Amino acid sequence: MARTPKCRKICSFPDYYSFIPEDAKSKRIDSIMLSLDEYETIRLLDYDGLNQAECANRMGVARTTVTAMYESARRKLVSAIIEGKRLLIAGGNIELDRERSNLNVSINDKGERVMRVAVTYDNGNVFGHFGRTEQFKVYDIEDGKVINSQILDTNGEGCGALAGILNIADVDALICGGIGGGAQRALVEAGIDLYAGASGNTDDVINEFIAGTLDASGEANCDHHEHEHGDGHVCGHSHGKCHH
Repeated sequence: MARTPKCRKICSFPDYYSFIPEDAKSKRIDSIMLSLDEYETIRLLDYDGLNQAECANRMGVARTTVTAMYESARRKLVSAIIEGKRLLIAGGNIELDRERSNLNVSINDKGERVMRVAVTYDNGNVFGHFGRTEQFKVYDIEDGKVINSQILDTNGEGCGALAGILNIADVDALICGGIGGGAQRALVEAGIDLYAGASGNTDDVINEFIAGTLDASGEANCDHHEHEHGDGHVCGHSHGKCHH
């Protein structure tokens, strides 16, 4: 029986998950998938300037593993640039490194039987733009009842960091108004279910969620973001992540 690969630690989720050649002649272009662990090696080695030993230590893997991931990532990047392919970032055997992450998350511990739901929040109502929300209102639900709620500040972070904040806060689901395709993908990678297109008072919305009557499909995109189709389709569930 094959061994399960060791989880690779990443410090954050990307803000951008899809790159398409501007002068592509057809919308139906081939795609290349760059995994999140491959993305992390590129970020640490080429963007942050770490050496391979330091990168291996950050990701919790052997240096030979970093070398293999880095070479694979560079081949994919070169192919995307030279051949004019769509580059997608998704998947990988990863977990968020909560100790090294620079995200400041202050929230109560969650009980074993509790479902934790976050709602984009502004003055008592659902905030309409996930990527610009300054606060989440976080509800702990047990046996069909809200047993606790608290406000979680975002500190002005971007979409990928917001997904990281929710992941560190052990959030199971997000309710929001508008949300872009990249942010949807970040939530998928963070293992968080999405209920988008909601509006109104957050307490009323969470009661509708508990009752199963919430009018939120998970498909509401912000107008200024590109919708993702075909290979870039965003689903509402995470697959194969270490933090599950």
